[in-house]
Amino acid sequence: MTLVLCAKWTARAGEEDAVLAALQRLAGPTREEPGCLMWQPHRDPEDARVFFVYEQYVDQAAVEAHVSSEHFQQHGAGDAVPRLESRERTFYDMLEF
Repeated sequence: MTLVLCAKWTARAGEEDAVLAALQRLAGPTREEPGCLMWQPHRDPEDARVFFVYEQYVDQAAVEAHVSSEHFQQHGAGDAVPRLESRERTFYDMLEF
């Protein structure tokens, strides 16, 4: 069953461009992960500090592989996350009918 991860990141004031750059660096390597089916970042048109990332993975193991990957540890956990005011993650099971 496909696992969906919705992540909402709010950058601290003045950090939004650095968070955007980190997301840009994450895009290619994340989309190339074997267990990643979709990884699409979005930005709130009314508040440039708010980012939403919609992700689909083949299973929980693929999510764990993503979170422990070198590129996420460097650009996500190591660069973007410390620049955030808040971070929310919500998981869903995709309904396939």
